[in-house]
Amino acid sequence: MEFVPLNPTDGIYPASDDYVHAVEVRGAGRLVFVSGTMGLDHRGLPGATLDEQLDLVWSNVRTILAAADMTVDNIVRLWSYLRDVSYAEANAAARIRALGGRRVPTTAIVAQTLSSDWLVEIEVIAAA
Repeated sequence: MEFVPLNPTDGIYPASDDYVHAVEVRGAGRLVFVSGTMGLDHRGLPGATLDEQLDLVWSNVRTILAAADMTVDNIVRLWSYLRDVSYAEANAAARIRALGGRRVPTTAIVAQTLSSDWLVEIEVIAAA
């Protein structure tokens, strides 16, 4: 399987250093669509801080992907749902760490979550 970043520069605004406009996936045999995943521990309790929830959400994403014999290296698309716009920088930094600097198409949306204790939710598509 091959991931081909698509980052045109003519006639479109430039992508920032933490994402690409698109990724072409060649030769994929499997796709995994991961539901929005929160920063909850194994008991269903949210982390006390944004950083704790970001650590938990990425741990949860890794656990879900492992069930499909995949890792974060298989992520080809990502959405972040943030309770507050001020969470954007920390969320981007956590994503960059989790993906080891690999850039994927991503969208961050500020939204009201179902529980006010849930500060961030991550949804991904992975391919293998």
